[in-house]
Amino acid sequence: MKGILSGCLLAGVLLLLQDPAVHGAPPQPRGQLCRTRPTDLVFIIDSSRSVRPSEFEQVKVFLSGVIGALDVGVNATRVGVVNYASSVKNEFSLKTHKTTPALLQAVKKIEPLSTGTMTGLAIQFALNNAFSESEGARVRAPDISKVVIVVTDGRPQDGVKDISARARESGLEIFAIGVGRVDKSTLRQIASEPLDDHVDYVESYHVIEKLTKKFQEAFCDLSDLCSSGDHDCEQICVSSPGSYTCACKEGSTLNEDGKTCKACGATATDLVFLIDGSKSVRPENFELVKKFINQIVDSMDVGEKKAHVGLVQYSSSVRTEFPLGRFNNKKDLKSAVKKMAYMEKGTMTGMAIQHLIDDSFAISGGGRPGVPKVGIVFTDGRSQDYISEAAKKAKDLGYKMFAVGVGNAVEDELRQIASEPAAEHSFYTADFKTMSKIAQKLQFKICKKDPCECESIVEFQTKVEGLIQSMTRKLEAVTKRIAALENKIV
Repeated sequence: MKGILSGCLLAGVLLLLQDPAVHGAPPQPRGQLCRTRPTDLVFIIDSSRSVRPSEFEQVKVFLSGVIGALDVGVNATRVGVVNYASSVKNEFSLKTHKTTPALLQAVKKIEPLSTGTMTGLAIQFALNNAFSESEGARVRAPDISKVVIVVTDGRPQDGVKDISARARESGLEIFAIGVGRVDKSTLRQIASEPLDDHVDYVESYHVIEKLTKKFQEAFCDLSDLCSSGDHDCEQICVSSPGSYTCACKEGSTLNEDGKTCKACGATATDLVFLIDGSKSVRPENFELVKKFINQIVDSMDVGEKKAHVGLVQYSSSVRTEFPLGRFNNKKDLKSAVKKMAYMEKGTMTGMAIQHLIDDSFAISGGGRPGVPKVGIVFTDGRSQDYISEAAKKAKDLGYKMFAVGVGNAVEDELRQIASEPAAEHSFYTADFKTMSKIAQKLQFKICKKDPCECESIVEFQTKVEGLIQSMTRKLEAVTKRIAALENKIV
């Protein structure tokens, strides 16, 4: 017993010594909002008749999410909102509200105009009026940003190209968010360069809230980028002026992607991708899905006695693109992924998961007995069949299930598919272009951890410390009773 306890305490000491804080490098905060730089910010929101009242409420939720993360004040960030349809309504100016609660209350009161779509007229109003000194805009200065966020869901009934160019030339930085059937060329005419950073598209208003984090970070003070979140660093985010780098805890090394850390050896794993090939994905996005698969394959140690990868595509039917074990090197695997043809039909996710159970992980399908099984289910919409029974069975069989959703994917379905805890095994992004960030997170999570490593040590150490504390309390109580008896004897 003494030897085991000594070994446990030694493991605890070693664990503490591995903590970055012990070496003088405090752990970086994760998921906290940073201090935002002074900005004159004007939202231009489309409330034309194509925007339903419930959808307009989603826009207001998005506005509130961005505003709630800002440092609002006369000498900090000022916010105005311009509402437009066939006409333009100045809901409130940059000078109107000086606190976050007042702004959020004002946003709640905004009502849709429900007429046409005069986007050019709204941008003209912002340039001439909303950013005027009489409406609360500050004189141009290097330390004050001038930002416009345009949200629209349709084709404008007037021109936007020339007025947007004049607005950008005046020093305004313009972000364009398109929803649903928006004319995407219009978004590019409106937005500032680089377009990849200033143009966003979501399938519907129900997922526009997913863009909140991007804009929270866009207003972040560049002196401490890590304070706005972990920036997909697997372990540690280290800020530097205007930038950041990822680092790993002692005992781990940074992978080539500059984000994830290698903390475990190459172990045998059977991994199968279930890829949604329904018509809603669209051909150009299907190519991005293939890049997403190969990004994960790049991080794996593929080999006959190491990782085996299989690929299944599903839509109204299910098709095995290649089974586990057919390819034992990354080059052949990636080449096979690139050749995958797009099915372009319905979305039978439940059928696909059942296929994973019956065929993909079966010995006849290449599954190896005793080897951990990992399933990565990708979808961009609601399943047309039931998924709960098949998803539960997969998890009951011990498969580690990850769910990745894009665009109109239903988050309740993602949680049903994912292993517990669902928050660590399900991922969502509004845009196919940002799937690479999810791939970075998955690269580390699909690795099988040695049960003797840190998490088990911490758990064991916690139990031992609790036992020691209990024994200490009992010893103190006995000592007090002895002292009381001694006093009586005296």
